[in-house]
Amino acid sequence: MALRKTAGYLWNPISLIGLLLAFVGTGLIIAFLAMEMITGVEHPYIGLLTYFAFPGMLIFGLILVPVGAWMVRNRRRKEDEEIPPYPRMDFNDPHKRKLAIFFVLASVIFVLIVSVASILGFEFTESTTFCGELCHTVMTPEHTAWKNSPHARVKCVECHVGPGAEWYVKAKISGLRQVWAVATHSYPTPIETPIENLRPARDTCEHCHWPEKFYAGRQKVFYHYAPNKENTPREINMLINIGGAPKSPHAKGIHWHIGTEVYYISRDKKRLDIPYIAVKQKDGSFVEYMSTETPLTRDEIAKAKKRLMDCTDCHNRPTHIYKSPGQEMDEHIVSGLIDPALPYIKKVGVELLEKPYKTQQEAFTAIAAKLPEYYATNYPEVSKTKAAAINQAVTQVKDIYSRNFFPEMKVSWNTYPNHIGHFYTPGCFRCHDGKHKSTDGKKTISKDCNMCHTMIGQTQENIPAGKQVKEFVHPVDIGDEIHKTNCSDCHMSGGEDVPGGGKH
Repeated sequence: MALRKTAGYLWNPISLIGLLLAFVGTGLIIAFLAMEMITGVEHPYIGLLTYFAFPGMLIFGLILVPVGAWMVRNRRRKEDEEIPPYPRMDFNDPHKRKLAIFFVLASVIFVLIVSVASILGFEFTESTTFCGELCHTVMTPEHTAWKNSPHARVKCVECHVGPGAEWYVKAKISGLRQVWAVATHSYPTPIETPIENLRPARDTCEHCHWPEKFYAGRQKVFYHYAPNKENTPREINMLINIGGAPKSPHAKGIHWHIGTEVYYISRDKKRLDIPYIAVKQKDGSFVEYMSTETPLTRDEIAKAKKRLMDCTDCHNRPTHIYKSPGQEMDEHIVSGLIDPALPYIKKVGVELLEKPYKTQQEAFTAIAAKLPEYYATNYPEVSKTKAAAINQAVTQVKDIYSRNFFPEMKVSWNTYPNHIGHFYTPGCFRCHDGKHKSTDGKKTISKDCNMCHTMIGQTQENIPAGKQVKEFVHPVDIGDEIHKTNCSDCHMSGGEDVPGGGKH
């Protein structure tokens, strides 16, 4: 009875439930924060509970407390007219003084707990754990690609949101729509790209990769292996003409595009079909280039939306990069993860990766069975002497699959075109195809390979040892098609260095 008298108006089911929720919520917040600090484990669902569910429980409980008290007091006022409309704050009354002190202390503790939870909750919503792992099925492909990318130490929000309140609010509003899509399973598979209304690269990418920076040429060696019994090594050594300071009078090379205002019109959402390009000249005028095969009419140009070219028009997959089976096998062989002494390992690995599988587990089961079976059937001696290398190859091929194929989201290595280069997608050749001419017919956007890179050396089966080449030599003689046909017309189909395993 003494407790009931002390509690006063708070002694009612609603207020007591509110107090219980508040105490439990506070205890859980403290416990989960302590667990996270001690173990260092970050889990999306633990974060969701710690920073959203439990603080929500605390706030809801504290709302119930005065609601219940008000309802009891209001009921008693109807029965007893001596109860005043508003509480009397008489600190000379020991009981009320104690209640006031308790209220102040409880408020301070409440503000501290909610403030800490709010700050940590904000940090949690800005983390890659929140972005990539909370909606695990939907975001698994992109999160996996991010973890294996050059930007693996850059948070999602640094590129997708950037600084400033305006884009933060836009991102959170967009995030609510995405949460609804996940909750109702109304999201598309695969997720469509490019992202509409993405913040311009000038506000995000250029914080690190600023245009005024001087860019020298870059030497790069491409390692390949022929899909034959010997897995014959191939090597392409070239100087990539990235270019000087793009916004200077000496701008040249690939990064010339970001030092000059270039506008274009795309017919398709993925920006693969570009029939119109306009380049701003130093005097402020524009030179327009039109596709000679599929030109637009003046009326279509006037109505179409012109896009100002930025970093992401070439670097459209700077982080979420998926690699072809051929490229992955090359990199694993050259790094020693897969033994090149295994006959046809390049070809067999690519073929196993390219087969359609309904689930990741089905793929793993097939790779684990088919790869050893191939050597047991065709090379029994190798199967015995190279058993460890074969098992290692199985592990690596599974790893390649897990990073580039996601059946649940209908995503594979070639789902999202990568516009850098031109091996598996048109890339540079979307504009540099020799088929875009100025309206006066005097200029053509060149397809000359030496504009972007210079061949330093090349090693492969059809090049005599020691011979220096100045232009790329195709592994198989395809005649004039090397200049007429885009690389991606053949290579996009199978993801191999030589489509069809060497059978053109």
